[in-house]
Amino acid sequence: MGGDRTREENEGDSLPAFMALPAPEAADNDPFCQCLADVVRVLSLDVAREPGIDDYGWGQRVRAALREACEHDAAFPEQSFEVLLRAAVYDANPSFNRWFVEAALNAFGRRRVRSRMIDYLRTGTDTERAGAARAWYWTALPLDHPQLRAAGPAKSRAESDDSAVAIREWNEAALREFVDNEHLDVRRCILPGLPLREYAYPPELHHLVDKAVAIARSHPDEYLQHRVEHQVRG
Repeated sequence: MGGDRTREENEGDSLPAFMALPAPEAADNDPFCQCLADVVRVLSLDVAREPGIDDYGWGQRVRAALREACEHDAAFPEQSFEVLLRAAVYDANPSFNRWFVEAALNAFGRRRVRSRMIDYLRTGTDTERAGAARAWYWTALPLDHPQLRAAGPAKSRAESDDSAVAIREWNEAALREFVDNEHLDVRRCILPGLPLREYAYPPELHHLVDKAVAIARSHPDEYLQHRVEHQVRG
């Protein structure tokens, strides 16, 4: 790995390194804090919010407790499916939200998790649409915690998860959302995972690919301008 070069370096540094995804424009941490409290309650995690701990520290403690719980044999109650995915969607950190997605994937299966994320993208609030786009990336994680399961009748996670179908549905919904929804955070969060090649879509959506590229290139937001150039060159 030490001798590897990034694609951008191999292109002669013609483009700068990827910009970090900006924080949400109008962040309200109260809903996420409630999500954290729900995760702790529903999964009976052994963690408490001590006096003086800030929201960031509280989030880190809950994520750590969840990761610890995932290392042991556990049956997650049905209620935890929505609680975990809501926490993933409302977690504004595009790296730390992984832990909520991974727990849900391993307990409830990829098909169900991806289906719910598509629902958030299609019918959620703008905050939820942006959050679903941040969290979608982690739905491709391998199922590495066989000791986790959903409480109730046993369900096999070995069944086909229809990944190709779910990915196609997500990409088509995301393309439409990027073009039609002017909310900045929604567009910022969708673009990094959005294929910008016509072959990724049915013919009736090909015109939206060019429209998406034009929107990003002409947008006053520096992140969208920067990101689209990487993706059309990729």
